[in-house]
Amino acid sequence: MNSPFPFDSMLVFSFLSCLLLTGIALRAKVGMIQKFLFPSCLIGGVIGLMAVATGIVDLNTAVIETFAYHFFNISFISVGLTRDDAPDRQASGVKKTTGKNKLRGPIWMALMQGLTFPMQAVVGGLSVIALGTAGLKLFPTFGFLVPLGFNEGPGQALSIGKTWEALGFANAATVGLTFAAVGFFFAFFVGVPLVNYGIRKGRATFAPSQLPNDFITGILAKNGPKETAGNLTIHRGNADTLAFQAALIGLVYGITYGLVKLLDSMFSPDIAPILWGFFFFFGLGVALIVKWLMTVTGIGFLSDPGVQRRITGWSVDYLIVATVTAIQLKIVWDYILPISLMAITNGVLTTILVIWFGKKLNNFGLERSVAIFGTVTGTVSCGLLLLRIVDPEFKTPVAFEIAVMNIFVLPIVGGCTVLVNAPLWWGWSVGLTVLVFAGIFSGSLLTMKLLGLMKRPTGCRAP
Repeated sequence: MNSPFPFDSMLVFSFLSCLLLTGIALRAKVGMIQKFLFPSCLIGGVIGLMAVATGIVDLNTAVIETFAYHFFNISFISVGLTRDDAPDRQASGVKKTTGKNKLRGPIWMALMQGLTFPMQAVVGGLSVIALGTAGLKLFPTFGFLVPLGFNEGPGQALSIGKTWEALGFANAATVGLTFAAVGFFFAFFVGVPLVNYGIRKGRATFAPSQLPNDFITGILAKNGPKETAGNLTIHRGNADTLAFQAALIGLVYGITYGLVKLLDSMFSPDIAPILWGFFFFFGLGVALIVKWLMTVTGIGFLSDPGVQRRITGWSVDYLIVATVTAIQLKIVWDYILPISLMAITNGVLTTILVIWFGKKLNNFGLERSVAIFGTVTGTVSCGLLLLRIVDPEFKTPVAFEIAVMNIFVLPIVGGCTVLVNAPLWWGWSVGLTVLVFAGIFSGSLLTMKLLGLMKRPTGCRAP
């Protein structure tokens, strides 16, 4: 007898949950995984990838991609709803830099993204041109999936890649997710040894004697101190606070859907599909407006930042599990030459670029370098994880600077994210688009020069 209710979606959620739990268990027990501090979501995703690829689990990867797409949108909406005046942030022990140097770190990290994103796009675009000359014809925007996967993360690569599929780029989502996965491996297989090397060379401002065991295993000790997940803002006799915070996200999601649907009807068929790839961006904007309206009407306190951060983290964990699981190895094999060429070249060049510019910093050079390296090869979460190795108690201002960095980097990354669509939106050639990306790279380099961020270090390590 068949069930009277459809279970397909919940079974996919159950499968992703089992993968995440498996990743948590392996992180707690396997020394090799602990050595490179692989997050549980990435471990679970790799296991899911193998289970689906070998046929052990018969699951349509398109369904997993759909889950990942929505988790990605939820994460951005949750960020938009999170208040910035969070008591938990103020009490976290993160120290802010004072005086004229307080913006130096955030601006440097923002400009590093202004260097790495266009550089990765230039390498990807030139690779498409070179391979095309050699007889391997690729979709014009193939190489631009590299910075989307490396600099923006799996959600962005999936979201925009999926919309490109509607415009003729077959399997773009899988290619984008593959670049994102390679970026993660660079973040940890290269990033962790770089951190340890810097500590051994005495470049850490507050060198840790030993990482805490709960950081290594990923599980807090049974009788150890615990952090709070947030505060109740709704009386439990009325509704659960978590339900209220989730309802806010649901409200924003519905409004955003209506907005994108309206815009979709206003644009031509060749542009409209790409709007759905920017759903996360519209969702972030709507969330910021909702947060502002709640503040001006005096009910902003109802949105608890601690709980919203937990929702953000929850959605990102499931996002990464789903995106890695959704990679189709057969398609990766079909594109193994261009993927390998672009991913390895960009990974190496990104590493060299971050190390070279990081050595020119007078203050917190190692901390800022590893934080931005994790960000431009994986996600901000990867950057924070690498930072915590060298600065386990967040005594430096770098954790705070990463948050502030997003203000300065938005025009750069936002503009670059639009520019990757230039061959499809405006009919630009790959060569012309590459030239514009090269111009952005040069502009970021010049800005660094003018702001004195390329001077040789004078030897001081703290302001």
